[in-house]
Amino acid sequence: MSIYDQLAALNITLPPVSVPAAAYVPFVQTGNLVFLSGHIARKDGKPWVGQLGLNMSTEEGKLAARAIAIDLLGTLHAAVGDLNKVKRIVKLMSLVNSTGTFTEQHLVTNGASELIGQLFGDKGAHARSAFGVAQIPMGACVEIEMIAELA
Repeated sequence: MSIYDQLAALNITLPPVSVPAAAYVPFVQTGNLVFLSGHIARKDGKPWVGQLGLNMSTEEGKLAARAIAIDLLGTLHAAVGDLNKVKRIVKLMSLVNSTGTFTEQHLVTNGASELIGQLFGDKGAHARSAFGVAQIPMGACVEIEMIAELA
C-alpha cells in the first residue's frame, strides 16, 4: 500500500507548505537528504498555543505533535513530489514548550513518531531528540523538524 493510500485510509489530507515566518526556507535538499525546517503546532490554521505542565496535558501535546507530523509530510511531499521516494525518515527533533518541572517531552513527541512509523513502517523508524524549552515562536506548544533520505 502506498503512503498516499495509507493517508487516505486515515482520512489525512496533506496541507500545502506554510509560508516561513522568518528568514529561512521550508526545506533544503543536499544529495539524498532533505532537511525540513521546524514546523510549529497549528490548530484551526493558527499557532497551537500552550505550555505543557501549565495549561496543556501530555495527551493534548501528543495530538499537537501528530498535527505537526502531518504538516511535515505536506512539506516533504512538496519538496520531493512523491512520498513513495522516501527511503528512510532519518531523524526528528522536537522542542516542547514546557515548564521546568514537566518531564514528558518524549511522550508528547510520540504523537509525531507514532504516525510516521504507522505510515512508513520500517522506513519510518527514526533517530530522535525531544527537548523541553522555555518558549517557542508565537507561543506554540511544540515545534518539530525532520530529516529524510530519498531512494
